Amino acid sequence: MAGEPFRGCYTVLITPFTEGGDQVDLKALARLVEFQIREGIRGLIPLGSTGEFLSVSPDERTAIVETVVKTAAGRVPVLIGTGAEDTREVVRTSKEAESLGADGVMIIPPFYSVPTLPELMHHYGKVADATGLPIMVYNNPATANVDMTPEMLAEISRIPNCRYVKESTLEVTRVRDIVELCGDRMEVFAGVLGYESAWLGAIGWVAVCSNLAPKLSTEMFHAAAFDKDMDRALALYRKLMPLLPWVGGPRYVSGTKAGFRLMGMSMGDPRPPRLPLPGADMPKLAAVLQGMGLLAEGARQAA
Repeated sequence: MAGEPFRGCYTVLITPFTEGGDQVDLKALARLVEFQIREGIRGLIPLGSTGEFLSVSPDERTAIVETVVKTAAGRVPVLIGTGAEDTREVVRTSKEAESLGADGVMIIPPFYSVPTLPELMHHYGKVADATGLPIMVYNNPATANVDMTPEMLAEISRIPNCRYVKESTLEVTRVRDIVELCGDRMEVFAGVLGYESAWLGAIGWVAVCSNLAPKLSTEMFHAAAFDKDMDRALALYRKLMPLLPWVGGPRYVSGTKAGFRLMGMSMGDPRPPRLPLPGADMPKLAAVLQGMGLLAEGARQAA
């Protein structure tokens, strides 16, 4: 797998916690990785926003990386989220990820300082100098407080190792523009609009919904991006659509963890300040999962 390009649907993994949230549940994390690979996911990304990366300690971070890399055992690529406000910390965690056997890193810009393009070039350049891992630049203006436009990404793509971007605006034409401006220097993973982005040149999708529905998410993206089968892709997308509001917006972590609880594959609750999905919402989410066949699937996986 070493050196092969990243392609397809990658799950940005939740981080399971023990009841009460005191510890990372590494056994549950290993089971989650096995579930993902068994269901056909093409890559895994722990310690993204969905993985509550700002709510784990450095020791927990190391244990999470070790567990995912060891359990995946080279069957799918593992990219580690190494975003931080301090460039030195990003360098440290990226080097750690490389030493622990990760296949790449995903890096959101510093999310408080509102960096300029020269500062972003310096930030990503320092990481590229420190590690040989491919870098997936993560553009999410809603959380990073900076928008890396296609024109800015065209400059960043000239940094060695900055070979991918996770594009998480709701402007799907960004995919088209990044492809045009970056050429073969940088390829696009959708961060939100997986179905729509596939038709404009995205070669991957970093998905939250694939935590709960890895098989369906993978089949949908591949039908659109690689098979170019619009009828099948649209049918799969429509099947997936009812789940998307439950794993997006402010409840992307709480909804995902609630879904696992309903599927009999408990991953614990989020850590504060995030709170569990309100109890009043559980029957509605259960109905969605039931309609998708995921409750029965969860029971089979948990058996």
